[in-house]
Amino acid sequence: ERRGDGIGANGNWLKETPNIDRMASEGMLFPSFYSAAPICSPSRASLMTGRLPIRNGFYTTNRHGVNAYTPQTIVGGISATENLMPQLLKEAGYKSKIIGKWHMGHRPDYLPLNRGFDEFFGSSNCHFGPYDDVKTPNAPVYKDDRMLGRYYTNFTIHKGLSNLTQTFIKEGTDFIETQAKAGNPFLLYWTPDANHQPAYASEMFWGKSRRETRYGDSVMEVDYGVGVILAKLKQLNIDQNTLVFFSSDNGAEGIAGKNGGSNGPLLCGKQTTFEGGMREPGIAWWPGTIKPGIITPQVGTTMDILVTAVGLAGLQLPSDRIYDGIDLFPVLTGKVESIERPVWYYRGNELFAVRVGQYKAHLWTWSHEHYNFCPGEYVKDVTTPDQVNRTSNP
Repeated sequence: ERRGDGIGANGNWLKETPNIDRMASEGMLFPSFYSAAPICSPSRASLMTGRLPIRNGFYTTNRHGVNAYTPQTIVGGISATENLMPQLLKEAGYKSKIIGKWHMGHRPDYLPLNRGFDEFFGSSNCHFGPYDDVKTPNAPVYKDDRMLGRYYTNFTIHKGLSNLTQTFIKEGTDFIETQAKAGNPFLLYWTPDANHQPAYASEMFWGKSRRETRYGDSVMEVDYGVGVILAKLKQLNIDQNTLVFFSSDNGAEGIAGKNGGSNGPLLCGKQTTFEGGMREPGIAWWPGTIKPGIITPQVGTTMDILVTAVGLAGLQLPSDRIYDGIDLFPVLTGKVESIERPVWYYRGNELFAVRVGQYKAHLWTWSHEHYNFCPGEYVKDVTTPDQVNRTSNP
């Protein structure tokens, strides 16, 4: 959950993300890049399927306009009929690993190794807690399909201090080195959740951020991890044959105040279909293929990553379904400046807004649910505490 408050390339004046900023200066920056949902689970499902939640089934109709996700009390997960990115890339011989937060179902049938990934180190859920491990268990941590323990109980997170991100970094670089030495094409889905509340950081970054928040420390540590991973690609001399994409699953959580980041000038945040809820960092890095220092006018989405990856692997998308992502390869290589496309903003199964070019139409507005997701922000007839249907006059 990172926006303008987290990244220098997006305008943050603290400049505490030198590796991500360098990634942008050496690659392509997307100022208009979007997740497919304003909350984690459906957003991740869309990243992995290239399809909107309304198509891949990761939405709810229990209440109108409510975002769905998979806490420990939910027994379902990503549909078995969906083709996930690692499943598709496996046809071209790709080895795949997810490190960090999965959040697309915690029952065995939905875990990563049953959905195409070859390796898994991380958790099926977020690191919420600590819980009592009796009525509510702490989230499990897995090595592949074997549970190693639980957050807090076995993997320490104590008052915002944890070495988990360092562990995730080593898991990532070890995987890259193993696959490079074997000559395998690979997909690494590196998804640390240290920035999610309650944020955590290791001793290396504890108290280092000038924001004087654990969130700031966690952003600095994730940036460090990005730098280590990019350095490993260069060390192994595979950087010019590797596309790296940096983004996020939703906007910063406004209700957490300074402990949850900021969306800069963008309106509201996580849970909303305003720009602060779904407009994310977007950086593509591929030395020798992407010209350095490009700021693209292309409107992109996380769903484009699957479509682009499938094309780069020399594969065809299955023809039995609609894909909402587009192939960004012509844009990344400078063959075209941009490809016109709409952006759809859903909450639940309701289309709340749509963007075309520089224009955005709000069909429904809603800034509250249990909380005010736009604290300190007010735009008349836009940040409405109740759901307002504006379909007849957007």
